[in-house]
Amino acid sequence: MTDTKRFQRKREDFVCERCGAEVTGDGYTNHCPTCLWSKHVDVNPGDRAAQCRGMMEPVEVEREGDGYVILHRCVACGHEKRNKAAPGDDFDTVLGLSQG
Repeated sequence: MTDTKRFQRKREDFVCERCGAEVTGDGYTNHCPTCLWSKHVDVNPGDRAAQCRGMMEPVEVEREGDGYVILHRCVACGHEKRNKAAPGDDFDTVLGLSQG
């Protein structure tokens, strides 16, 4: 049995390829807090092992406990991933996803 880490914390700042916002990462940041778009870079969180590198569109949001979960879909390959909304996310944009 191999010991594979399912989560690797990576602190990375980036410029959003969708809206151009400058994002300061905290090690858990996986999408732009302004437009909510992400990038298909991980197989497991933080591993940067995905080969696709397509943009991940935020397509819907669900209420979960006291927070929200955003469903991202890769526009290149169709891969879907659920990500928790972060406290710094633009709340109007999060709510806009629920209104379709």
